[in-house]
Amino acid sequence: MARAEALLPDMLGVSRTKSSGHSSTWTGEEGVVTVTAHRHGPYTDVVAQTDRLRTSRMDYEVQKFLNRLPYEPGDRGGPGTGEPS
Repeated sequence: MARAEALLPDMLGVSRTKSSGHSSTWTGEEGVVTVTAHRHGPYTDVVAQTDRLRTSRMDYEVQKFLNRLPYEPGDRGGPGTGEPS
């Protein structure tokens, strides 16, 4: 959730409008995105939902955000090889 708070406002021009122990919602001109995170042992399931179509700018940026997260324990995460740091 800390990474979402650090990255999503700049990526999407959104501000956090709601937060709980396992989820946060951000709202802006592009739409609404909710990120939930639930830990299961060494893994954490992260799900992002938007109120836009898959082809929207918001969905594209949310996909980029999710790709920056570590995939397995021990992974660093970060931008893909074709993306700027």
